[in-house]
Amino acid sequence: MATSVKLDDALKTRIQSLADLQNRSAHWIMREAIRSYVEREEKREQFKQEAMASWTEYQETGQYLTGQETRDWLNTWGTDKETSVPECHE
Repeated sequence: MATSVKLDDALKTRIQSLADLQNRSAHWIMREAIRSYVEREEKREQFKQEAMASWTEYQETGQYLTGQETRDWLNTWGTDKETSVPECHE
């Protein structure tokens, strides 16, 4: 899929300068910038969706863990004293 992007001259110059400094092509710089942006935004969207699902579940069940309970539990991960998930409150 061929795609074209219109850039102003100042941005084109900045991209080319960076490409020259890194011994890369301007095309490579732009492709990497777009890839990085898309990956970051996908992760952000996934986080938002998970947060909304958690909020919906809480509204439906009323069950929760406090922040401290969660931190204490997570701090046991990977240790000899690893514990299972604590009981939720209502």
